[in-house]
Amino acid sequence: MNAAPDAHIAADPRLIAEPGVAARVAAIAEPVIEGLGFRLVRVRITGAQGCNVQVMAERPDGSMTVEDCEAVSRALSPVLDVNDPVDGAYRLEISSPGMDRPLVRRSDFERHAGHLVKIEMEVPLDGRRRFRGTIGAVADNTVKIQRDDAAAGDNAEVTLRIEDMSEAKLVLTDALIAEALRRGKALEKAAREALEGETKQNHRAHRACDNRTDRNRPDRFRPAGADQRRTAQHEGD
Repeated sequence: MNAAPDAHIAADPRLIAEPGVAARVAAIAEPVIEGLGFRLVRVRITGAQGCNVQVMAERPDGSMTVEDCEAVSRALSPVLDVNDPVDGAYRLEISSPGMDRPLVRRSDFERHAGHLVKIEMEVPLDGRRRFRGTIGAVADNTVKIQRDDAAAGDNAEVTLRIEDMSEAKLVLTDALIAEALRRGKALEKAAREALEGETKQNHRAHRACDNRTDRNRPDRFRPAGADQRRTAQHEGD
């Protein structure tokens, strides 16, 4: 486990948080997850077919593999067992955000500008709680939304405070799918190049080690026939 969370994580806190028992789980889970270099996205507790505690997490770049989920689960399970924030038995589920993901940080809105979002307000704006539209500019923890559900006479563009939202979630569209695929391929390429670079570096280090060993053993560089020439020279003397 890392000694301290990534500076980018600390500088980009969640502005939309869960209430009640889920908030207690989040308070316990977040430092554990950040200590591993991930970010907490959301905690959701459902009672369908028994109690299920879903902890959604991701890397700062938005990726999350099956192996990452397993690592978070191994680290978080014993901590939750000790603190016991949920009454009764429950199942712990670690998941990635997915394409139609919740948006909880300012950077989430910035990263997905131009995409369609559904928003539920905790604090109503002009008596309205639900908004749907395209994400626009983000500034000072507010986001502009170009509404696609505006009735005649309503403002088509509204500015919403992220902290006043109870939920914000991307709408699955063809454009969102295409961007997610492009981002996934870019991450795969970066990971592949990093692995190739590490392999080459290890290979160079291995060769350097071999060369140092060879310099300490001159017999490794003895030309063919050297022993025979020295023997013949000795007999001639």
